[in-house]
Amino acid sequence: MFRNTPIALAVVVGLFWANTLVAAVDKYPDAPEDAITCGSGIKLTHVESSSVSKGSEEFLLSSENKNLGSGSGQQIVTAVGGQATSNNMMWQVRGPNDPEFRKEHNYSPACQDGTATPIKCGEIVRLTHPETMVNLHSHEVKSPLSRQQEVSGFGKGDGHGDNGDDWKVVCAPGPKYWTRESKVHLQHVDSGKFLGASSTVKFNHQNCGHNCPILNHLEVFSRGSQDKYGQWFVESGVHIHY
Repeated sequence: MFRNTPIALAVVVGLFWANTLVAAVDKYPDAPEDAITCGSGIKLTHVESSSVSKGSEEFLLSSENKNLGSGSGQQIVTAVGGQATSNNMMWQVRGPNDPEFRKEHNYSPACQDGTATPIKCGEIVRLTHPETMVNLHSHEVKSPLSRQQEVSGFGKGDGHGDNGDDWKVVCAPGPKYWTRESKVHLQHVDSGKFLGASSTVKFNHQNCGHNCPILNHLEVFSRGSQDKYGQWFVESGVHIHY
């Protein structure tokens, strides 16, 4: 079920979209009603760790205004267990950092028709964290626990970043659009690696210290394999459509 949360809705709709709103349904008549759309606020559930918990707990992509104690020192991004009620788990779907650059390199940038445009499989998106206005980011720095590629929140709190914020939506074979509750991989465009987490890679007192601010969070990383550890789906959030 796609839940509407009034606080999150105010945050997401009040963001910095300068694009003219368009009746996207007129240009995309084949888009299903449950398509993920530009400008929407979504919460991403990690499939593998949520499956291991056998329904007792779901782990969602999250960020908060805390910095990594190693690596890049940028804002923390983890997967957090619990109910999808925290605004720390909300991400706004946007087009890529530099759409023209992506076009020149034969990629398909999302959101070219503005807010409410449905996202097609294979398109390039950014995910912006409304609570802190940084972007989901990855780069060639090792992650603190698994020593894979670090994932962080990048930017100065104004929604701007760089091309390391761009992710390709990789759907299962067949569907044309990214839809709610469908399992997808998010591939980091610059490195080719996939956003992932694992139920076995968790912050605890031994690896994070006795005053660990992210105790029991899962490390989020980018990895070279497109496998079960990189599967995510959208279950809740605020969906914008016309």
